[in-house]
Amino acid sequence: MASVIHLFTASARGAPMEPRQYVAALTDAGLDGDRYADSTNRRGPEYQVTLIECENIAAFSELVDVPFTPDMPRRNIVTQGVRLNDLCGKRFKVGGATLEGLELCEPCALFAKRTHREVLKYFPRKGGLRARIVEGGEIRVGDSVVVDA
Repeated sequence: MASVIHLFTASARGAPMEPRQYVAALTDAGLDGDRYADSTNRRGPEYQVTLIECENIAAFSELVDVPFTPDMPRRNIVTQGVRLNDLCGKRFKVGGATLEGLELCEPCALFAKRTHREVLKYFPRKGGLRARIVEGGEIRVGDSVVVDA
């Protein structure tokens, strides 16, 4: 079953990712307490929330044999059991919220600088998904990710 295994928010760009057990997803805004809930912190109006697969985090950690924790990619929602690339252009439910996948999160130089240079080689098409919040609601660790929303 596809599910949420970690939730993170950061109050500002570069601020530590804070683990959360639950968070309110705000319609057409972002996650309560996250920097992207403030539209002035987004590159565009629809950059509201990011997701990544825990399977890719674990595989990278094994590949480079260095600690790579779920907060290091700086994504808001860490999932298990769902191919996020397949959700680009689709609507899906995460807990009580409905999201729409917009584009893949590709690795960048800042990601490499903050973590490990090998992320640039490993994470293309594995770096997660940017999404907008179509309908707000509460998201909790353990909630289902339902693709047919």
